[in-house]
Amino acid sequence: MYYLNYFFIFSILGHLIETIIFKFFDWNLESGFLYGYWTPVYGVGVVLIIIISNYLFKKLKLNKFIEVIIFSIIITIILTFIEFLGGNLLELIFKREFWNYSDHKYHFGKYIALDIAFLWGICSIIFLYLIKPWMDKIVRKIPNWVTYIFIFLFITDLVFTLIFKAIY
Repeated sequence: MYYLNYFFIFSILGHLIETIIFKFFDWNLESGFLYGYWTPVYGVGVVLIIIISNYLFKKLKLNKFIEVIIFSIIITIILTFIEFLGGNLLELIFKREFWNYSDHKYHFGKYIALDIAFLWGICSIIFLYLIKPWMDKIVRKIPNWVTYIFIFLFITDLVFTLIFKAIY
C-alpha cells in the first residue's frame, strides 16, 4: 500500500501543480489525460524514485555525494524515457499530442527536452531528501480502505477515459 499511496498522492499533487503553472503562465493546456484530477506520470515517477533510490543506496555503499550524483543521473534518464514513452503512447491511443517540447532549445523530438530532463533530476533530489522523509510519516498512516477507494476510482476513471476519449 505504501507505493500505491505515494502513486495517488503525487498523481494528484502533480496534476494540481501543473494546473497552477498552466494558469499562471496562461498556457492553454490541460494536465493529464484522465477525466479525474490526477496525472499518473507523476505518481509513477515518484514510485520509481523511491524504488531506485532504495536499491541503489543499499547496493552501492558509496560516499553520499557520489550516491546523489549517480542517483540523479540514473533517475533523470529513466524519468525522461518514461516521459518519451508516455507521450508516444498517449498520442498513439488518443490520436493527439498532450505536450510538445519542440519549441525548447535543446529538444529531442516532441517529448524530450534537455531542460525538462534536468528539471526531473532536480525535482527527484528535492523529493528524495526534503519531501519524502516528511511524507513517509503521513503515507504510512493512510488506512488501507482509503487506498482501496482510490484504486477503485482510478481504475474506473481509466476505463471511462479509454472508452470515451480513445474510441470517440
